[in-house]
Parts: sequence; C-alpha cells; structure tokens
Amino acid sequence: MHNRETERKYLVDREKWSRVEKPEGTGYIQGYLSIDEDRTVRVRVAGDKGFLTIKGKSETFSHPEFEYAIPVEDALEMLRLFTQTQVKKIRTRIQAGAHVWEVDEFQGDNDGLIMAEIELENPDDLFEKPDWITKEVTGDKRYYNAYLSINPYLRWKK
Repeated sequence: MHNRETERKYLVDREKWSRVEKPEGTGYIQGYLSIDEDRTVRVRVAGDKGFLTIKGKSETFSHPEFEYAIPVEDALEMLRLFTQTQVKKIRTRIQAGAHVWEVDEFQGDNDGLIMAEIELENPDDLFEKPDWITKEVTGDKRYYNAYLSINPYLRWKK
C-alpha cells in the first residue's frame, strides 16, 4: 500500500533543543472529527494551508494514512464547528544526517511537551539521532496527538 506512513517518535531535551540553530517553525492547529482505536480523522491548519487526514490503526511503526489539501477557510470552519478540543504546536523541520526531523513544540494545554518524529522508508532503516533526542515514545498512545487533544500533557500526573 503506497498510502502508508512509517515513523518513529521521540521526546526532545528542552535545554539542548533551545541551543540548536534552526529555521523558523510553522504554527499548527488541529482537531479531530473522529477518534477511535481503528481510525482517526483530523482537520489541520498548518500556516496558511488546510488539510484533512484519515489515519488507520497503527501497526508498530506504520499505519495507513490519506491526506488531502483543503481550503484553509474550510479547515478553520471545520475546527470551529466539529471539534471540541484542538492541539496547537509549532513545527520545525530540521535536517540531521540523511533525514529530516519534524520537531513539535506544543502550546496551550500541552505546553512543555516537545516531541520529534522521523519518517522512514522501512521501520528498520538506520538513522542518525541528534543529541537533543531522548526517550523513544513510538507506539505509546499517550503521545499521539489525538490522545493529547482529549488528555492534555498539563493534566498528566508528573
């Protein structure tokens, strides 16, 4: 299936990340039209672009994913009309070795959480881990954005 995403997720060391020279990030707002164990349907505004995404059940490192560009005005209206909670973050794309990492600095109810993900061709691909990468959280449902939308990081017991 060509509509599969294979990714690994990691927590990021806040102090080390703050010292990295990086490009400016893009603001994201996303909400969920449907969340269950077998699928999520997400609407997202990334900068000045809108997207509708359907993700299937995760199987270790990968899952089916279909993403479609939609008018940003439609995405904003869907967020307003059909979602009760949103996840807000700044996403920075940064090259490390042969791969691009997407680093999300969460805001609002998820403030304080910084996660990085790397997309791979195959789950067992080798890749360079920058020194700001810490614990792997791939497969830990607490770190899925859909989970964070209803169980925000600031409410977790430390």
